[in-house]
Amino acid sequence: MIDKKDKIVIASDHAGYELKEKVKQQLEKDGYQFDDMGTVSEESVDYPDFAHKLGKAVNDGVYKRGIVMCGSGQGVSMTVNKYENVRGALCWNAEQAELSRRHNDANVIALPGRFIDGSEAVEAVKKFMNTGFEGGRHQRRVEKISKKG
Repeated sequence: MIDKKDKIVIASDHAGYELKEKVKQQLEKDGYQFDDMGTVSEESVDYPDFAHKLGKAVNDGVYKRGIVMCGSGQGVSMTVNKYENVRGALCWNAEQAELSRRHNDANVIALPGRFIDGSEAVEAVKKFMNTGFEGGRHQRRVEKISKKG
C-alpha cells in the first residue's frame, strides 16, 4: 500500500490523455498527491518522451509509484522498464494490478488508453495503490528481475 501523503507521478501520451484525466480526477477524490508529467492535450506527441521522464523519476526514488498510459500501454511499459529500479506492469484490469503488486512489487502501472474505459482504469489504479507486496518467495524472484547475466 502507498501512504496518501507519498506523492505519486502520472504521465501519458496523446492516446492516453483522456484516460489520464479520468484517473487524475479519482486520485484527487481519493486524496492522493501526484505530479502530472504530461502530456497536456490530445495533440500528437511521442510516448517515450513522457515515459522516460516518469521512469527516471521513479527509478531515482523521487516517487514511490507511477501511472503511465499510451494507446496500447505497451510502448510506455517497454520504456519505463528500461530503468533498473522500475518494475512496470501493463494492466488491463484490477486483478492484474493487484497481482503485479502482490507478486512482482510493481512500482509503475501502465494502462492501455484505447482498450479500457475510465471505470476499469480507476479500479485497476485503486488496486495498484492499495495492494502491498507479499514478499516471501516472491522477494527472491523480484531480486532477479534487474540481475544481469
